[in-house]
Amino acid sequence: MAALTRLLRSAATSGSTARISLSTLASEPKTGFPAGLAARLAPAPTRKERDERNVQWVFLGCPGVGKGTYASRLSQLLGIPHIATGDLVREELASTGPLSQKLVDIVNQGKLVSDEIIVELLSKRLSKGEEKGESGFILDGFPRTVRQAEILEGVMDIDLVVNLKLRKDVLMEKCLGRRICSECGKNFNLARINVEGQNGQPGMYMPPLLPPSGCMTKLITRADDTEEVVKERLRIYNDMSQPVEEFYRRQGKLLEFDLPGGIPESWPKLLQVLSLEEHDEDKQLAAA
Repeated sequence: MAALTRLLRSAATSGSTARISLSTLASEPKTGFPAGLAARLAPAPTRKERDERNVQWVFLGCPGVGKGTYASRLSQLLGIPHIATGDLVREELASTGPLSQKLVDIVNQGKLVSDEIIVELLSKRLSKGEEKGESGFILDGFPRTVRQAEILEGVMDIDLVVNLKLRKDVLMEKCLGRRICSECGKNFNLARINVEGQNGQPGMYMPPLLPPSGCMTKLITRADDTEEVVKERLRIYNDMSQPVEEFYRRQGKLLEFDLPGGIPESWPKLLQVLSLEEHDEDKQLAAA
């Protein structure tokens, strides 16, 4: 972990990680490392080694697909930190730090935050984790470019990359139904999704994730959860995610998981494909 923190801090301060924008996306070089550094592609660790240091997983998926929900539940189940770069950005947005106003402009336009900002925020989070003796992690929202994936792979062994997938129409409805409690900061979703099966596709039902009565009158909509911004955010993500998915697919680390429905349907199946046993406490997580 110390090696990753040093490398990320170096990348953030040296300017070796270029800003990603819509205009430069097509011509972006794929090398990613500062001069003199090369990726160390190590073999996957054995089960014994993984147990000794805890898992090191990455969760991929479109904004709104549920990465945070499932990564957080697995984090509780496995006793490892769930590090979401989206949360790191929101924490910085709520602060009065030097990056705050720059992030406000980027997020409100539906654009993705630049590599150097993400690297800087993640570096700070990893440093804090080291100080607390954290072992293992589930990364949510990082890496999102091949450059970031190469940096990450160059200093540690990622065991597994879980790519969560959901139908586009359902994904849009979910994104537009998202709400946040302005008091406690928890996320909820007012969308009641009930899609009939057609053209060979199965139906799908997702009940709303309603807040407790105390939060109901304090719900707010994120500034970037308008239909226009959501569509643009999904388009940018799809363009950028395909090379990252292929990067991990070539290494045999990519697990693509199509969500069959809401949490009650998807959680047990996700545990099954991850070869994790579902105990009573896991069932309580699924029902929560």
